[in-house]
Amino acid sequence: MSFELVDIALAERHEHPHLHNRINGKVRAVLTETIDGHEQRHELMIPAWVERSQEMDEADVDLALMVKAAKIVGRLRERLAPTSD
Repeated sequence: MSFELVDIALAERHEHPHLHNRINGKVRAVLTETIDGHEQRHELMIPAWVERSQEMDEADVDLALMVKAAKIVGRLRERLAPTSD
């Protein structure tokens, strides 16, 4: 069994209603899982947030949200990886 991240894209983003410079978003991640030679596709919506600095433009914010979500997916893959017990 293996998981591969095949696509990641920003689905939505908005400013936090109360926290200044906090941007909330949802990132769509598509993973494929191979079990016994059969491929299964999984689409996940991952909530993420970033603190926006003055130097960041819109593209930087989008990228930061996707990077944060990719790190979450990476941790998920590590936890679901088969062990060699």
